[in-house]
Amino acid sequence: MAIKRGLGKGLNAIIGGAMLEEERHESGGMEIPLERLSANPFQPRAEFDPDKLKELADSIRLHGVLQPIVVRRFGEDYQIIAGERRWRAAQLVGLTAIPAVVRELDDAGMIQVALIENLQREDLNPIEEAAAYRKLMDEFDMTQEQLSAALGKSRSAIANAVRLLNLPDLVQAHVAQGRLSGGHARCLLAVPDADLQLRLANEVIERGLSVRQTEELVKKITRNVSRETMESGPREPDPDVAAVMRYLSERLGTKVKITGSSGKGKLEIEYYSEDDLERILDIILGVA
Repeated sequence: MAIKRGLGKGLNAIIGGAMLEEERHESGGMEIPLERLSANPFQPRAEFDPDKLKELADSIRLHGVLQPIVVRRFGEDYQIIAGERRWRAAQLVGLTAIPAVVRELDDAGMIQVALIENLQREDLNPIEEAAAYRKLMDEFDMTQEQLSAALGKSRSAIANAVRLLNLPDLVQAHVAQGRLSGGHARCLLAVPDADLQLRLANEVIERGLSVRQTEELVKKITRNVSRETMESGPREPDPDVAAVMRYLSERLGTKVKITGSSGKGKLEIEYYSEDDLERILDIILGVA
């Protein structure tokens, strides 16, 4: 697996070295008994598709393991850094050993390799991907700019992905399990109430709505909610204000809330780390 762009300082040495070493050993590498290997404890992928795993097992049965896995020493045995799917498929085939490249990495390096490898191979569902971005930013002080350069993704794509973590847990579960797409989930972010987000998510699933249909449903619901609250409770944004909130959320890559009246109000912009705040301020000052 080749890294298209340079990574953050330190990260490039960890990930680039491991992956390039793996490529140099495509013909073999040392053989490690499967029983001496254990799964990556920092694996960001929560689920392995059994059908895809079977397809890989069938390929290994015919052609063998063409690319070594990457491991680190763990006591007398080894932990997998990259290549857990190949290890699982080799077990299905009944192999007793697998080619591997040994790298000396600490826990932090191992987490970074596991996250970056999965993100670049597009093996993660939208929620796993969002959680991986957040983990890299929170635990390793990586900015969205550094992630963008490392992964070849736009900064806005990373920001929009992380916003999915603002959804209720049950809605996130629908996305993680494939009942809702990332596009559906981003539509639901425009709904200000968590309970309503969940109700709409269930309706989208039951009716099999497309992303475009979900967008129209959300517009209709938020418009109705605004009318009802103006008549019976606290004033909510009218459709024009809701449109501004949606625009600002997309432009800034975070949740934006506007409350108040036409004469006076409050604008709230969420951020999730110091780097995230700096990113938002850069955008605002750039616009200004």
